[in-house]
Amino acid sequence: MPVVSAERPAQLPITVVGVGADGWSGLGTQARDAVRTAEVLLGGPRQLGLVPDEGAEKVPWPSPLLPNLETTLTAHAGRRICVLASGDPLLSGIGTTLVRRLGAERVRILPGVSSVTLARARLGWSAEDVEVVSAVGRDAHRVLRALAPGRKLLVLSSGASTPADVAALLTEHGYGASELTVLGELGGAGEQRLSGNARDWSRPEVAALNVLAVCCRLDPGAVALPPLPGLPDSAFEHDGQLTKRDLRASTLARLAPCPGELLWDVGAGAGSVAIEWCRAHPANRAIAIESVPERAARIERNARHLGVPDLQVVTGRAPEVLADLPTPDAVFAGGGVSAPGLLAACWAALPTGGRLVGNGVTLEAEQALAAAYAEWGGELVRISVEQAAPLGGFTGWTPARAVTQWNGGKA
Repeated sequence: MPVVSAERPAQLPITVVGVGADGWSGLGTQARDAVRTAEVLLGGPRQLGLVPDEGAEKVPWPSPLLPNLETTLTAHAGRRICVLASGDPLLSGIGTTLVRRLGAERVRILPGVSSVTLARARLGWSAEDVEVVSAVGRDAHRVLRALAPGRKLLVLSSGASTPADVAALLTEHGYGASELTVLGELGGAGEQRLSGNARDWSRPEVAALNVLAVCCRLDPGAVALPPLPGLPDSAFEHDGQLTKRDLRASTLARLAPCPGELLWDVGAGAGSVAIEWCRAHPANRAIAIESVPERAARIERNARHLGVPDLQVVTGRAPEVLADLPTPDAVFAGGGVSAPGLLAACWAALPTGGRLVGNGVTLEAEQALAAAYAEWGGELVRISVEQAAPLGGFTGWTPARAVTQWNGGKA
């Protein structure tokens, strides 16, 4: 039994040990010592079963985990806690969650070899050539953001059916020729490898613990969607309320998305600006605010279809619904910029360094944007786009409505 000291701090550091499929035999000396000296072992049933009974109390995580995490940790406060995780605890693992909640100074990480490292070793893929997409507890549509001809992806599966789900998505979106390799139970005695292409994938389930490798191959006639702003308008389902391609590219250039930043897309319409903001980097976040329920539902469909299913949609009318939202790094006012108080509420919500962009086509919207320019400075431009189209037996220019665009940065 572990020796319990009579005097010790109320908040002991938590040790997180990464355990591979090979279990106890694969752990190093430090990791074994952490398990042996723990008073409480926290982990999933599988991880707890991989280590021998050394006297510690084995406590399975509650379900759901995140809402009950604080309660679980509080119940064992003052005891030596060791958390068992899979492989690298900081790769879509509990280690990341604990560091975010408790701070790095309270969490000691003893990683094992990650499933991503093992998968690359089996395939001979270098880290520089691979993008990792996590579907662990998340929508598999996230894979769609990363698709590109010739791209290599490693998908961290949520379960036995993830490879089949991804194969169906790839086929639906023009990547049915992609080569798939399922690596199951990596590092364990029952390690397995299954291969095939997305279109012909016939295994509804595989080993529950698996990593899916994807070599992206574009089908003949299919069109790849680039990560840069300015997707074709046809990429979005819409009812006409859409920030068109050329204006969208200008808008996003001025919003200037940086990795990990949060955007409010106010009056989102089809959600095109919020979606392209999220596609710019996997860490980017966006909230689309839309007052029409049918359009809000359409935004969610567009977000899944274009690989950013985590985009948050708020159904309600601005500026009233903005008060309870998290602080944005940038705001796009694409609809209703002439609504009383809307631009002022968006500007007030921004922190120092935040950016606000507003577009308008009506005289009322133009007046509101001109007033913003007069009060807060920035840049005020008019954008006109004309497209060539048949004119009798010839070709002429067809103009779209000119758009007034204002953007400002908060000093």
